[in-house]
Amino acid sequence: MKELDLLKKDWKKNESSFNQLSETEIYKMIHQKSSSIVRWIFIISIIEVLLWIGIGVISNTGDYIKEMKYPENNWYLQFLDVFHYVVIIVFIYLFYKNYTTISTTASTKLLMRSILKTRKIVQCYVWYNLAMLVVTAISAICIAVLYTPEISNLTDQFATSPQLAIITFGILFLMVLGLLAILWTIYRLIYGRLLRRLYANYNELKKIDL
Repeated sequence: MKELDLLKKDWKKNESSFNQLSETEIYKMIHQKSSSIVRWIFIISIIEVLLWIGIGVISNTGDYIKEMKYPENNWYLQFLDVFHYVVIIVFIYLFYKNYTTISTTASTKLLMRSILKTRKIVQCYVWYNLAMLVVTAISAICIAVLYTPEISNLTDQFATSPQLAIITFGILFLMVLGLLAILWTIYRLIYGRLLRRLYANYNELKKIDL
């Protein structure tokens, strides 16, 4: 107990020597951290788009679409591809706009609103990509079943063997579910970590604003 009392006395003596950060200084630190986080969200989203474009080039999906014998499928797949990248570009623009807003704001309330807005946009971005993966996977499976001769011959056997149909579609469902789980995990590790840090900054700003 004597050692504890001595420690308390020593702490009180040295308490005045510690630098006390003002609210303005704390705000500047949070402001800088928040700006850095949103900048990384913007950069990572661009890297992600370039990565998907690279995968598309390597896998020659464009050549596969051109070689298909059914023009209605070409139109649908090309429309889906263009629509997806237009939406992604809109999200990237919103990330950049939020970054510039957060970087230049001098208001605590505006910074807090910008943080919440950024979190909502990132969450919408993640859910959109997950939904798009499901739509693309279902479209690819339907087109393969209907228009690929090898798979079409297999589907003819489903009428005589329901068990084969159940197993086939069960495997396809698990594959889509697995891809969805992998993408969700990646997003949670990358964007989720950044959003948690951003929300922690928001909570610190709430203490200052009280």
